[in-house]
Amino acid sequence: MSCLNAKRNSTHLTSLTGNCLIFRFEKIQSRLHMPCNHKFRNYLDLERIDFEPNTLIVGTFNPEWPANSAEWFYGRTAGNYFWDVLPRLYGGQSLINATPVEWKQFCHDKKIALTDLISSVDDACADNPEHNKILGGFSDKALVYNFDDFVYVDIVRILRNHPSIKNVYLTRGITEAFWRHVWNPVNQYCSRNDIRERKLLTPTADASYLHGAHNKEHPVDVMPLLEDYILMRWKQDWHF
Repeated sequence: MSCLNAKRNSTHLTSLTGNCLIFRFEKIQSRLHMPCNHKFRNYLDLERIDFEPNTLIVGTFNPEWPANSAEWFYGRTAGNYFWDVLPRLYGGQSLINATPVEWKQFCHDKKIALTDLISSVDDACADNPEHNKILGGFSDKALVYNFDDFVYVDIVRILRNHPSIKNVYLTRGITEAFWRHVWNPVNQYCSRNDIRERKLLTPTADASYLHGAHNKEHPVDVMPLLEDYILMRWKQDWHF
């Protein structure tokens, strides 16, 4: 039974009685709830890192379905410049074409931990073509607009468990009420505990508008490449 047909088929419950009715109802309910988990869910709480980080970088969500080519955080490098910008921020070469092993080694060497805000979308259903389309678009805006039941990563708990973290960065803005609501507890905890907290310009193509605006406002200082503009902006907010 698919999610699309579950409601229609649930009308057959009226022909059942007793334990059969309960069993049928629970079976339908179990098919209605097929959450989309984070592809790297086991890493979100930092339980698998073997070092104490001084910096935490937080994204939003990386779905395990539908088809997701990412092999690590920020791994869809065709439209995401994270692994180009971050290594260059530290004076190194771009790792945009590197492997997840190299990305993880870089983070280990620089004492950087990665996580996301959302662990799962619990009202998503893998049998629903529309849900697949929405999640496959990897859009934060579409995610918030179309779903309501989220399991969040406890960023504050991570900070309590890793007091070595003194710098926290979110790789998106919080102008929308949803993200502001999710991020505010982190912001407040950082303020109370002398942890540096900043919102970074998104490392995705969504930064193109601001990139274009910058070039119009600075005709003698045009930056042809989006990734160079993102790097410039990150340098303004980074802790060194």
